[in-house]
Amino acid sequence: MEHTTSDGRILVMTAVEGEREAVLRGLKGDTRFAVELAGVGAPSAAASTALALAAGDFRLVISAGIGGGFVESAALESVVVADAIIAADLGAETAEGFSSVDELGFGSSRIAVNTAASQRIVQALRAAGQTAVAGPILTVTTATGTSATAEQLAR
Repeated sequence: MEHTTSDGRILVMTAVEGEREAVLRGLKGDTRFAVELAGVGAPSAAASTALALAAGDFRLVISAGIGGGFVESAALESVVVADAIIAADLGAETAEGFSSVDELGFGSSRIAVNTAASQRIVQALRAAGQTAVAGPILTVTTATGTSATAEQLAR
């Protein structure tokens, strides 16, 4: 459900303090934004974001931070705007390999995104001189440390 209050601020959530400080520096005191810590990991991020949303009137939530990426899809230092959010390691390891929750019939590993809004944001970022692309955002609970794992996630 999209919240459309026109006078609400924009909530920006970051995992760690260094990311929060960088966002605040970039915003230069712009009061249209509230920047809060989500914490590391999905449970902390979900709980912290829910608390922040309950305490304020926000029209948009942005999860901002530094992440790994696939250079073929987004050049280094690009701004990537989600057109899909995928919990890439939510599932089970089987004798045949990894099976997602989708394959197991336990729900979905994908979270819906307003793709029209994603495209508008990418266009605005590009107009402002940023390198920006829309694409799927993968979230994982363990940082990817090998090329083999990165290739599996890309698939």
